[in-house]
Amino acid sequence: MNKIDLDGQIAVITGGAQGLGLAFAKRVLASGAKLSLWDVNGDRLDAAKKELGGSVESVVVDITDADAVVAAHAETEKALGPVSILVNSAGIAGPNHTLDTYPLDDWKRVIDINLHGTFHVNRAVVPSMKAQNYGRIVNVASVAGKEGNPNASAYSASKAAVIGMTKSLGKELASFDIAVNCVTPAAARTPIFDQMKQEHIDYMLSRIPRARFLEVDEAANMVAWLVSRENSFTTASVFDLSGGRATY
Repeated sequence: MNKIDLDGQIAVITGGAQGLGLAFAKRVLASGAKLSLWDVNGDRLDAAKKELGGSVESVVVDITDADAVVAAHAETEKALGPVSILVNSAGIAGPNHTLDTYPLDDWKRVIDINLHGTFHVNRAVVPSMKAQNYGRIVNVASVAGKEGNPNASAYSASKAAVIGMTKSLGKELASFDIAVNCVTPAAARTPIFDQMKQEHIDYMLSRIPRARFLEVDEAANMVAWLVSRENSFTTASVFDLSGGRATY
């Protein structure tokens, strides 16, 4: 594993209690950053902190609640100092249905967590980064946001919106030393699979030229560079993690 220098950095990872978020947390810690995990599930956060060891901070927060996100950011900065790294990993897949049969409540929940939640967290953290004239943000989107997966219109739409929002914010902050990028992973075998039908999982695998799912450590390796000072120029960009699936 290459050593990425994140010494002196303070990182927030949403959805940090499991899956990709936990992999990001391990990589960021190994690179020397101080860390605050945000997740809606307190029990999983406790388990993650035990696994990570050290002085990891954590905040139980529902990112769909804008006021709760602002409070979580204030709590984190009080404990650790100004946040300089943000990785938005919290998200859900939602159920698999055709668009014309997609349950309205499920549609709203997917959009609320994946899009509105990501917006709330970015919105809360950006003013502090602007005050420092420094920051690194990575929003986790999906290859589904580029291509659209059948029977996953809510998820695909939410992740496409995250890509667009990332590009907008990156341009807004281009005059600061703040890089805002997103990654578009193919499926990784994480607890998010529990929300999907087996035929949908099989479909996703069939679309990956490498003929396997993404490993969470592979995603963490890319994100570690994106949140480092070495990434001093690239912003408002999309980094592919699809194993050859994406065509652009």
